[in-house]
Amino acid sequence: MSRYDEEAKYDRPKRRTRPRTKDRPTYDDAVTGFVITRDRGRYTCWVGEKDRVVTAMKARQLGRKGVIVGDLVKLDGDASGDEGTLARIVEVLPRKTLLRRSADDDDPVERPLVANADQLVIVVSVANPEPRTRLIDRFLVAAYDAGMRPLLCLTKTDLADPDGLLSIYRPLGVESVATHQGGDLSELAEQLRGRTSMMVGHSGVGKSTLVNALVPGTNRAIGVVNDNTGRGRHTSTSALLLRLPDGGWIVDTPGIRSFGLAHVQPDQLINAFGDLADETRDCPRGCTHSETEPSCALDTAVAEGRVDAERVASFRRLLASREGRDLETT
Repeated sequence: MSRYDEEAKYDRPKRRTRPRTKDRPTYDDAVTGFVITRDRGRYTCWVGEKDRVVTAMKARQLGRKGVIVGDLVKLDGDASGDEGTLARIVEVLPRKTLLRRSADDDDPVERPLVANADQLVIVVSVANPEPRTRLIDRFLVAAYDAGMRPLLCLTKTDLADPDGLLSIYRPLGVESVATHQGGDLSELAEQLRGRTSMMVGHSGVGKSTLVNALVPGTNRAIGVVNDNTGRGRHTSTSALLLRLPDGGWIVDTPGIRSFGLAHVQPDQLINAFGDLADETRDCPRGCTHSETEPSCALDTAVAEGRVDAERVASFRRLLASREGRDLETT
């Protein structure tokens, strides 16, 4: 008889897999951390209840969900913070605010920068390099869109008078502080106390110098301004969230030379100005509230003296910045 019987039937071995379940881990023992920086897929988190720093990686179940500086996260696994340990980020808690930008005004891809920040500190040098009002306007638009409080921090005020620059932003009600190298930073420190603030500005304006003075021992690299181009060199290479001695946090970021606003819509921007938003209720449908709209209710409100003409002009300058037209300021 043949070794192999043609009529013999062989059953396929059964798969020994565990049955699927809809139950998901609850992570009841997970601790809450605060992401302070990211480097090549590793996240450094501060665990306040334990006052320690923990290194973590993103858990697989989060999929493509991004984790950024400022996020409040749930940490599972070894969250002792001991050398060589690695925890897992298993959940990202809801964000109070989210500052975003796009590469340019035609790029639909949003790039999140920082989460849960209360304040956007726009660092501007009044000289060397010269202030770039168009970029300042874009920072303001992003702050209003994110629901963050903007603060102008003027540096190098010993080199030039800041009043001309401040006059452009007074109609918008933007608060400001003036500083210079080696000067008193108590006014700025008071504005930062108890808040989570993000510092932005193009290279060479003195962000890292301020951070080193506000948080002793930080030793962020300081660059110089190129005499030929008037531009600074990027010294900060990654966003870093630092604890302030008197309470609060500050995020130092790499210098930014462009700031796209493709994600901001005109209606989102007008809502940041309550007095102007009230007037636009009488605007025709689809009105963008720009200076080219023939029937915008803002023009009527200005003519009848209900709103300040300079404030409307300042708002429209921001709107033009969002639309990529970047009107020149005077």
